[in-house]
Order: sequence, then C-alpha cells, then structure tokens
Amino acid sequence: MRERTKSPLFLYQEMLKKLVEDLLQTALNERQDLFLIDFSFSGDNAIKIVIDGDDGVLVEDCIFVSRAIEHNIDKDEYDFSLEVLSSGAATPLVLPRQYSKHVGRSLEVTTLDNKKIEGELSAINNEGVVLKWKAREPKPIGKGKVTVAKEANIAFTAIKEAKVKIKF
Repeated sequence: MRERTKSPLFLYQEMLKKLVEDLLQTALNERQDLFLIDFSFSGDNAIKIVIDGDDGVLVEDCIFVSRAIEHNIDKDEYDFSLEVLSSGAATPLVLPRQYSKHVGRSLEVTTLDNKKIEGELSAINNEGVVLKWKAREPKPIGKGKVTVAKEANIAFTAIKEAKVKIKF
C-alpha cells in the first residue's frame, strides 16, 4: 500500500498554523489575564482568534495579541490575514474561567436536557455555578401566591449554553 504524500500547500499551511499557535501561546503566557476562546484557520490562510480576559478585553489587548503574531512572521514568506477579537457580550460562555467575572450578574443557562434557568450568578466553584432567583408560587395554605427564593447548583458538565443577560 502506498503512503499518500502531503501537498506542498498543505505543508505550507500546517507550518503557518503551527507558527501562529506558538506565537499566540507565547503572547498568552506573557499576559496571563488573557485566554483563548477560539482559534480558526481557514483554507485561504484567514486566521481568526477570539480571546477573553479575567477583567474583560480592551482594544489594546487585541492589538497586543495581533502584533505578537504579525510582527514575528515574515510577510514575504507567508501570505495570511489575521483577525483578533474579543468574546462579545452576547456570546455564550464556553470556559469555566469566564464565569468568575460575571458573579452578581443575571445569567440564562440551558442545561443538556434543554431546561432553561435564569437567575443571578451567585457563586462558582470547580464543579459548576450557583444561580439564585425569586419565583411566585401558590401559598401552601390558602389562596394567593408567595415569593420564594430559589437556588440551583448546575455542574459545568450539565451546561449546554450559558449567556449573560444584559439589562438596560
């Protein structure tokens, strides 16, 4: 059986991708408050990097990461486009590290069984999050309703999607 050889274009793209990954890791090691959310590399050498930070992300942070990559790659040798952006306000939270800066904010969590829970993110731990909210429920005795404090402990592994609810 003959082994397939990789095309020169494939090898070129793999070298560029590895170089960008190494430079990105070096930049993120230098700035421990920033972390990677997404890294994509398309066939036309378009590189998209999405970052977040423990205290949010400023334009200067995106510029820092962009320069750490672009200024260390020979433009005559590699042809590519680079886009560095921050995780948006309406973007779902994907890493446990993202939750800590949202304590005290309203969160909408969809669990793996498609149950939606909305409440204030009151705490996080190594296993998951704690949401608190108030609900109106029928009185145990008599007519009418009463306001009841509710709490849910949700494991990270049970979260399908979590979004910060922005209130105006």
